[in-house]
Amino acid sequence: MAENKTKATKQSVPAYLKTIDTKYLADCKQLIKIMSEITGEKSTMWGPSIVGFGTYHYVYDSGREGDFMLCGFSPRKTALTLYIMAGFKKHPELMEQLGKYKTGKSCLYIKSLDDVHIPTLKKLIRESVKYIIKKYPEN
Repeated sequence: MAENKTKATKQSVPAYLKTIDTKYLADCKQLIKIMSEITGEKSTMWGPSIVGFGTYHYVYDSGREGDFMLCGFSPRKTALTLYIMAGFKKHPELMEQLGKYKTGKSCLYIKSLDDVHIPTLKKLIRESVKYIIKKYPEN
């Protein structure tokens, strides 16, 4: 079975932040504060460009298993990508209140934190982390 390509690394988060587009720097620093407070974890690099917080071990019915971050983000060329591991379908009311965004399965794409309602974003992240911890309690 294929191994998860995205893993925690020993790369320095502050060193990584020095390499990103300055248009995202303030938002990244704010996301580090928000996600650290919610998870109680320090930021860690996952792969070369994802800042993640905490870990959980998953096992799928197929037998595939691995470790992944509870939540995280990456400043990409066109948007900030936030990794909300529980997805968004469980929280239509929060998504309605969030502001301007796009989504993938577990990815929230925003141009700037100014485009979203921060208290709603915090609640969405908090709910996702609680869901993942409950779903994978052995962590």
